[in-house]
Amino acid sequence: MHDLTHGTPSRVLWRFCLPLFGSVIFQQLYNIADSLVAGQCIGEDALAAVGNSYEVTLIFLAFAFGCNIGTSVIVSQLFGARRLSDMKTAVYTSMFSCAVLCALLMAAGLFLSEPLLRLIRTPENIFRDSALYLDIYILGLPFVFFYNVATGIFSALGDSRTPFLFLAASSTANIAADFLFVTAFGMGVDGVAWATFLCQGVSCLLAVVVVFRRLTRIPTEQKAALFSFPLLLRTARIAVPSIFQQSFISVGNIVIQGIINPFGSAAIAGYAAAVKLNNLTVTSFTTIGNGISNYTAQNLGAGNDARVRTGLRAGIRMTCLLALPLALCYFFAGEWLIRLFLNDPSDAALEAGILFLRIVAPFYFAVACKLTIDGVLRGAGQMLKFMTDTLSDLLLRILFAYLLSAALGLIGVWLAWPIGWIIGVLLAFLFYRCTRWDHVASKVSGRSDAAQKPPAA
Repeated sequence: MHDLTHGTPSRVLWRFCLPLFGSVIFQQLYNIADSLVAGQCIGEDALAAVGNSYEVTLIFLAFAFGCNIGTSVIVSQLFGARRLSDMKTAVYTSMFSCAVLCALLMAAGLFLSEPLLRLIRTPENIFRDSALYLDIYILGLPFVFFYNVATGIFSALGDSRTPFLFLAASSTANIAADFLFVTAFGMGVDGVAWATFLCQGVSCLLAVVVVFRRLTRIPTEQKAALFSFPLLLRTARIAVPSIFQQSFISVGNIVIQGIINPFGSAAIAGYAAAVKLNNLTVTSFTTIGNGISNYTAQNLGAGNDARVRTGLRAGIRMTCLLALPLALCYFFAGEWLIRLFLNDPSDAALEAGILFLRIVAPFYFAVACKLTIDGVLRGAGQMLKFMTDTLSDLLLRILFAYLLSAALGLIGVWLAWPIGWIIGVLLAFLFYRCTRWDHVASKVSGRSDAAQKPPAA
């Protein structure tokens, strides 16, 4: 465990967030490996099927991510305030609540998977494989949920190294299992899905065991309760907006996928490869933003709002520094990267993927700044501002994708990304500037403003 309320903010954030960045690289390798093996070893239609169903899986990931954020922010605040018994209760409450939510989503997902694929106009030549991949993914939802909650707890306690080690091992194993199931066992898209299922299961079990072993070593003045309705409500105030926010993003991605699908399976395959690379970058910034949320929550729990402002500046420098090589690589080496996913790509698939990367890559600096500020707003519990900023970006992206596709084709769809990011970062900065951080700190830490002011002379 590491206390994020002491030390130079830039050094604290680099030490804490770099393992998070490494973790998200390996996390994305799950999906990238699935697409790479599908495209290289099975064919272009297999890649299109995995990419098409991936957009639906993001709905379920939205719920898991919301549980991660809700648990992480509340546990961070309680840890920063040194309310350790309540902190343990918050962990137990989150685990129980996530089990119930996951069971409901599995039942709904197995029933609605094919209607969702029909809704986004999935081409018939990839429909069966898309449905098969999606059904296997839904069976592994408990692993996804509990792993996300466990990593949220690690991050809340200032430990970003342990989840990095789990992900590094499981993602490497997933790549090997993908190739084994597809090439040695002669399986198709189902082999790719089962490999991910098994590797996620192992990493989930290890993470949960380590979390509970670590909690038992934290001394408390009184025995922690196994469930608390007030803490559930407090967690839900963070988790539910995060779930809605991520769900809207997932639904938005599905809508955009529906706009792309009529352009044919070649365009879908090119987009599937390019969007995996784009998601790697954006998710990296999001994960660093999550780390900044933990940093913000701990410091506000300790009543130190000045460190939050310093941390934001350090976080923006960090994400922009990471954005530079990724933007250059995608812009100038996009064709080589797209070819990694496709053994013998058609001209249409290659052109669609390269064009997407060249349009969005120069604007990674805007989304890096936006997601860093979002992390601060979320760590402070400013969920209305956070959701307004995020949903404005999403709605504008859908609107412009629909309008511009009619006039410019795929180029119009791709242009919708930078338009949404630019407006989003402007809104995020405005919300940050309008927040009274001294009042937020007093509320989160449970101290009155009067208690924080020095006595009158």
